[in-house]
Amino acid sequence: MKSKLLKIGTSTILTTVISVIGIENVLGYQLPTLTQNPQDLKSTLLGKTTKAGQSKIILANNSEEQNRIRLYEKASPAVVAIALDRGHGSGFIVSPDGLVLTNAHVVQDGPKTVAVVLADGRQVLADVLGFASGGLDLAALKIRNQKNLPFLRLASPRSARVGQSVYAIGTPLSLKLQNTLTSGIISRIDTKSGLIQHDAAVNPGNSGGPLLNSSGQVIGVNSAILNDTEIKRFIGLSLAIPTDIVQPFLVAVERGNAEVATQRQKPSNTKEQDLPLNGQVLQAALKKGDRTLPNNSYFHIYAFEGKAGQQVTIEMDSKQIDSHLYLLLPAKETLVGENDDISPKDFNAKLTVTLPENGIYYLLANTFEAGESGSYRLQAVISQK
Repeated sequence: MKSKLLKIGTSTILTTVISVIGIENVLGYQLPTLTQNPQDLKSTLLGKTTKAGQSKIILANNSEEQNRIRLYEKASPAVVAIALDRGHGSGFIVSPDGLVLTNAHVVQDGPKTVAVVLADGRQVLADVLGFASGGLDLAALKIRNQKNLPFLRLASPRSARVGQSVYAIGTPLSLKLQNTLTSGIISRIDTKSGLIQHDAAVNPGNSGGPLLNSSGQVIGVNSAILNDTEIKRFIGLSLAIPTDIVQPFLVAVERGNAEVATQRQKPSNTKEQDLPLNGQVLQAALKKGDRTLPNNSYFHIYAFEGKAGQQVTIEMDSKQIDSHLYLLLPAKETLVGENDDISPKDFNAKLTVTLPENGIYYLLANTFEAGESGSYRLQAVISQK
């Protein structure tokens, strides 16, 4: 049996058709336990109540149900989805000015600026501040220009107990399933690693989401799922990093600890990550060591915030490489447009697109052929219709 990281939900850059996951809605109903008085059971099943005989089990169930509802309404506004060019992960806000905690493996190979989808659907930019040292699977992001955001508080260190009820909120499998709530119990606490093992249902895409106690406080960060390698299926057991490990990392981030700021990933275009829409010319070079698409062609990522109805023209010029452009709306897992040639005689790329909605867009500046390297110029402007 092995643990498997909750890999970010998959989306393919080169495919314009996004698969929609079919979900069967199954409503389960558990009959109440027999009461001492058969007439009380009959009244319960018929939906009747009396002053003295209302089912204690039904009251208990209602109390648990109401607690779940209150917990979700309280906690879910602070849970976010992190949309990347290759998929997505989960995270949660831990300060009103937009400090976000997630797993390192969600953002470690991505750009230094990522798109964050808030619970209300708004898309904002966040900068990757850094990663926990020692290989700990934690990373911190900072949402730009925000204040008074909803946030989650951490539970007291070492407060988790086996048998305790727990709740997970995140974005499993697809961004269409953002802020999904599941529940379970703590099955085991690994005394050596300190990891919390629980059985709340989590799936790829839940990476970095919070594991909550009944008060809506964070007791862990969901990070991995256990699977049976022989039969190749998940077995309903998950692992979370507990708050006594998370808390020192957050303290280090808030203090600007240099160790924490060390980037695990090696983003290809560290100087220019934002794409201005004012016609400013950016110059860069694609080369060995940069990130690659599945066909082994190099690419850089640029991000910008666009508005629905804006017509944006983007040009990529080079005398050394065959330029190629992809425009993505990561929060919708959608390829908005692409272009590799202005004309048969010109290998430069030009893309004019009317943006379909407000949001954070990613531009991939790419070499069309595998292994091509060379310098290029990039320019974007809001054009008049």
